[in-house]
Amino acid sequence: MSDLISPPAPPVERAALLAWFDLLGVEHQTVDHPPIFTVAEGEALKADLPGGHSKNLFLKDKKGALLLISAHQDTQIALNQIHKRLGCGRLSFGKAELLQEALGVTPGSVTAFALVNDPEKRVRFILDAALMAHDIVNFHPLKNDATTGVRSRDMLRIVEALGREPEIMDFTG
Repeated sequence: MSDLISPPAPPVERAALLAWFDLLGVEHQTVDHPPIFTVAEGEALKADLPGGHSKNLFLKDKKGALLLISAHQDTQIALNQIHKRLGCGRLSFGKAELLQEALGVTPGSVTAFALVNDPEKRVRFILDAALMAHDIVNFHPLKNDATTGVRSRDMLRIVEALGREPEIMDFTG
């Protein structure tokens, strides 16, 4: 049924994103908090929120391909090596202007939910298997002043409702 419910047109704001989740039948819980810019800044907050907490990397390879990796906050990702497993060129962080253009968010607010702002599917999306092992996964709802938790199975439904095939990778080893 979720494939019949189109996402809102970009640029999407938090209220429209959460309303779309409701239409999809995705249960979600959002907690407002002061803006968080790093994983470390959110440690105290995360202690009170159930589930796996994400770190999200917006990357660009040397050929211009764009990637978003949503990983568990504790997952180590060697940027100088991961391109080999992903089958792309060497990776670096995407600039703020490119992030805004491609996903409609600013640095510090990078989130898997920002894929709603990429209807052309310019950005390849990779989910960390360690994050998806949690029943609940947590992401910013397009700005870093709140955290929204959804069930991991519903995260896969969201990705599919965006017309994407979930790409889950184990970053261990």
